[in-house]
Amino acid sequence: MPVTLSERAANHVSNFLAKRGKGIGVRLGVRTSGCSGMAYKLEFADDVTPDDVVFESHGLKVLVDPKSLAYLDGTELDFVREGLNEGFKFNNPNVKNECGCGESFNV
Repeated sequence: MPVTLSERAANHVSNFLAKRGKGIGVRLGVRTSGCSGMAYKLEFADDVTPDDVVFESHGLKVLVDPKSLAYLDGTELDFVREGLNEGFKFNNPNVKNECGCGESFNV
């Protein structure tokens, strides 16, 4: 299944890349961390590397390394505002448990 951006996330990324003056999209991944085992990585991407799995979403590239794809398969990256806070939220259908603080997960 593809890894996608919501329309809100795509708009936020597009606006940031325009202000930054360069970039093709976002690079998503996971790393070992936290009390539940895995944590998300997100960074803005300037180019595609040979190992990247590339998805297109709302005109932007979503790049995922092959090792992370098993954990992110079918994930939608959203951009949400909750009260005074705003930020990216991973809607990941593979997650079985999350820690109480929401910083880590396991599948």
